[in-house]
Amino acid sequence: QVQLVESGGGLVQAGGSLRLSCAASGILFRIYAMGWYRQTPGKQRELVAGITNAGSTNYVDSVKGRFTISRDNAKNTVYLQMNSLKTEVTAVYYCNEALSPFGYWGQGTQVTVSS
Repeated sequence: QVQLVESGGGLVQAGGSLRLSCAASGILFRIYAMGWYRQTPGKQRELVAGITNAGSTNYVDSVKGRFTISRDNAKNTVYLQMNSLKTEVTAVYYCNEALSPFGYWGQGTQVTVSS
């Protein structure tokens, strides 16, 4: 059974950085494209960054140049390095399969950016 455990969120001032981690289990991690999603109250969850099983990456325009997604297949972990944080990125962040999300979602990790 798939399990996704996100961590690394917190409260940070605008301009600061955070590194999110997502540990996956119960799947053959290396074959999947993985992504980081975010959700704010009243809005749908949106994909902000994705990485293919070959390591190609893509980002939503609003985070390009500031966020970097990476993966470590040996650790079944996907990361999101978030730099130059802005208040508008405040959300709960989740990881999941980037093309066709698994039915299971982890608890997410809260990122709060203060001005």
